[in-house]
Amino acid sequence: MHCPECGFVNAEGANYCQKCGAFLAEAATEGEGDTTEVYQVDEAGELKPVDLEEVTGEGATLVIRSGGGRSGEVFNASGEKMTIGRSPDAEIFLDDVTVSRNHALLVRRRDGLYIDDLGSLNGTYVNRRRIESHLLANGDELQVGKYKLTYLDK
Repeated sequence: MHCPECGFVNAEGANYCQKCGAFLAEAATEGEGDTTEVYQVDEAGELKPVDLEEVTGEGATLVIRSGGGRSGEVFNASGEKMTIGRSPDAEIFLDDVTVSRNHALLVRRRDGLYIDDLGSLNGTYVNRRRIESHLLANGDELQVGKYKLTYLDK
């Protein structure tokens, strides 16, 4: 599959260009629903369904849309900082080799919630563009490794 931005030849089925990070799979997303069943993992490790409206009413939320068989998992971004990575100590633990141990950081600043890449090998993408730091807005799509997450803030 050729990248429409830089012409690089990527593997079939790739969503993003390996060279420039451009979005490749526009056709692959057609037909997917606009809804996601959401859940959180409770203290016992069981999946607990949650009401998305209720969760987003509490503030900033990240929902895994695809990747790692965890679609629908929800994370509240209520603190000043949250780590994202493959490290088991990360608040948002994404267990995949395409995710760096300390991949990214959600940090609250005066003007809102930012995502900062922590020098990860594969990069952090917001709305299909590689970023170093980005002020998040409601509906932003984040990609960390093979995981795609949606940022929701009411």
